[in-house]
Amino acid sequence: MDIFLTLDEYPALGAALAIFLGACLGSFLNVVIYRLPLMMYKEWKTQCKELDSDPVLSNLPDHHLSLAKPGSSCPSCNQAIHPLHNIPLLSYLWLRAKCANCGTPINPRYFLVELTCALLALFIFITYGAKPETLFILFFTFLLIPLIFIDIEYKLLPDDITYILLWSGIIYALLGYGVKIEASLWGAIAGYLSLWSVYIAFKIFTGKEGMGHGDFKLLAALGAWVGWQQLLPVILISSLTGTIAGIVLMIIAKQQNKPMTAIPFGPYLAAGGWITLIWGTDLTHWYFSSVM
Repeated sequence: MDIFLTLDEYPALGAALAIFLGACLGSFLNVVIYRLPLMMYKEWKTQCKELDSDPVLSNLPDHHLSLAKPGSSCPSCNQAIHPLHNIPLLSYLWLRAKCANCGTPINPRYFLVELTCALLALFIFITYGAKPETLFILFFTFLLIPLIFIDIEYKLLPDDITYILLWSGIIYALLGYGVKIEASLWGAIAGYLSLWSVYIAFKIFTGKEGMGHGDFKLLAALGAWVGWQQLLPVILISSLTGTIAGIVLMIIAKQQNKPMTAIPFGPYLAAGGWITLIWGTDLTHWYFSSVM
């Protein structure tokens, strides 16, 4: 019997059922209203306690800091870096990887990032040519670079970058350069929910958090760029590279008799997303042609 037809024939029964279900939902929402803010404050309190012991806090500068000001300076002696000593790639080699003022070795990361960006820009230009699509691919690539290095060093994936990556992927689709807008939107939704579901299941069964929320947002952003159809290759590539790296790091830690530290998943997601965006279609065709 159609329940909607029955309720339509007996409006009093329908009204009583509506009142009952509404009251039950209201009872649950009362729990949400009371407990959710307390849960959030409790989590923030725990995070603040963890932050108190973070060694990064002892190295925070006293002056105002932004991406534009103040100018570049040596982290060791705080001497302002002369413009001639701040030329990408060349200055690092000319100074022999040392500060011109105090002689402290310069972190090789600076040279590595500059070289990586230069080579990737060259590769993308050769691959796509001089057209608007190339600018978007470069933008996508250069947003992934800081995410990779920040996550490796700080175990963080800043929202300021992942959100830009997400919206630029949707704009990329809207302009007709990438996947269709429907695939982009569903890619963002599926990307977020897939890792979020794994996170929730892991937390239910173990009581621990297996990954950070930034990973959900990053996969959502990647899904906006590659579409929902290519999310599986992103996850497979990132899982494979992450597993290999994890095994290598585990072996190294065992040989050095040191405890195994947490491995950030963001860099592997970023690598999987970039590879999929550049070669995803070719990899899919190769796979199915090899298997079929």
